[in-house]
Amino acid sequence: MYNLYEERIMEKYVEILTERFSKDSLMALATVDEKGKPWVRTIDAIFYQDSFYTITYGLSNKMQQIEKNPTVAISGEWFSGHGIGENLGHIKLEQNSEIADKLRKAFSAWYDNGHTNEDDPNTIILRIKLTDGILFSDGKRYEF
Repeated sequence: MYNLYEERIMEKYVEILTERFSKDSLMALATVDEKGKPWVRTIDAIFYQDSFYTITYGLSNKMQQIEKNPTVAISGEWFSGHGIGENLGHIKLEQNSEIADKLRKAFSAWYDNGHTNEDDPNTIILRIKLTDGILFSDGKRYEF
């Protein structure tokens, strides 16, 4: 259970992450393959509530690696952290409608240019639920 000070720090942490990453943000995402070799790639993601979200291809190497080992690392503008990668399934699933709408809006500059095929059942939403991280803002370091 958090004490009041920890709760305020967490609220500030989420506030900064939301302000900084609730729009289309380039992030580095690291996964580990079955031989223990790390892989990192740049993704477009948004932060919402306690997680980063992106649209990706369900059969990609990153998703195969996450299926075998869901622990990932993610970093962006003055932020780095760890999380659990979760395949939320096809973007058109009813339970994905809220976050799918946010993703479409955030990625609107490039979303409909042929890059995203929502009719393909392998077009999925990847959620990265944060487990810990370090964030720098206004000369302060925030950890959770």
